[in-house]
Amino acid sequence: MFSRRQLLAFLVHLGIGALPGRANRLWAADVKGEPQYQLTASDEKVLEELERAIFLYFWEQASPHTGLVKDRAKAKGIETRDVASIAATGFGLTAICIADKRGFIPSAHARARVLATLQFLWKRLPHQRGFFYHFVNMHNGERAWQSEVSSIDTTILLCGVLTCRQHFDDLEIKHLAKQIYERVDWRWMLTAGNLLSHGWTPEGNFLKSRWDSYSELMMIYLLGLGSPTHPLPAETWDAWKRPVFEYEGVRFIGSRAPLFVHQYSHAWFDFRNQRDGHAAYFANSVIATEVHRRFCIGLAQYFPHFSEDLWGITASDSARGYVVWGGPPPMGPLDGTVVPCAAGGSIPFLPQQTLRVLRTMRERFGDKVWSRYGFVDAFNPKTKWFGPDIVGINAGITLLMAENARTQFVWNTFMKNEEAQRGMDRAGFRPGDPAGTR
Repeated sequence: MFSRRQLLAFLVHLGIGALPGRANRLWAADVKGEPQYQLTASDEKVLEELERAIFLYFWEQASPHTGLVKDRAKAKGIETRDVASIAATGFGLTAICIADKRGFIPSAHARARVLATLQFLWKRLPHQRGFFYHFVNMHNGERAWQSEVSSIDTTILLCGVLTCRQHFDDLEIKHLAKQIYERVDWRWMLTAGNLLSHGWTPEGNFLKSRWDSYSELMMIYLLGLGSPTHPLPAETWDAWKRPVFEYEGVRFIGSRAPLFVHQYSHAWFDFRNQRDGHAAYFANSVIATEVHRRFCIGLAQYFPHFSEDLWGITASDSARGYVVWGGPPPMGPLDGTVVPCAAGGSIPFLPQQTLRVLRTMRERFGDKVWSRYGFVDAFNPKTKWFGPDIVGINAGITLLMAENARTQFVWNTFMKNEEAQRGMDRAGFRPGDPAGTR
């Protein structure tokens, strides 16, 4: 494991440190900083290859007519499944913006695919007050698997829609994106206590689960707060809990959930050098990611392949199916499985450490973990199990965070939306040194 002094020294190296008078305990609400590491030419090459590969997933595993992106697909071989995820589609729309910027495909092709997708979302995809079903048939948009109308997955889709709105200089794209976003009735999803529901089904009405504690929920509340048509009340931002966890003397806001909860909202919303009345969330994610890295390294006593070179566990496929796991604190049936998007989705937080992992995976395991679409979703070096699939949302978070680490493109583009700015303003975010008084 590691000492408090070692971790504090590491965080100081990142420009993050404990305030005086706190008994030497680090508290994420009181610190600031961004990783100081500068990407090298070798890093850029690694990320360029990774981005190109992942983009192909979103381009090839989507319907060119509806734009809906498959929830998952085989890493190798012929894929016949036809269930799309609206969250994967949101990542896919953002992926097209990245591809257009980088010249992966002709701009005319990018524009045409986005336009077809937005037209389908506005005119044909079934919805309830602007919220969409989580899983749908990629060819016709029909509800799949009796899935719920999902607040988080709709939000991820909307983030992609609004990124396209700002990236493409096209009046129809801008108009459709505006209509799709402004149609959403955020207050309809609001329950008692100013908390949003996870979703709704026609069979059972609203789901019992609420967005009531720190997780990927920040993006939902911020988009709802920024709406010009059906805005959430400002007090909803303070309604959810921000539990404090401690690991080896390090304190951070977290939850008993996988690492992705510290990634998703950061894919689009730019929390760097921003804080609200509770915390500096970018610094919080840096700390949570470093703590997770150290936690994984500590698992080497059970799984010797975990090391400085190879770490990362978040919700993923496993030899026993899809599993929600991670830590600290430990959660799920940890069995030595490594999940590439744990490091991939954390590149802006710990660039040097995560790139070391991505290199190791490809160099050590080669084609067992690398495919036309980038890394397989998960693999287990101990049991020699290598996942057969690519999962859209896990590939998507890696692509977006890779680009943010390189150019801040997704942050800079998405934050041009006045609704995103309004949401953060109504939530009480202010620029500058986040180390002020809580």
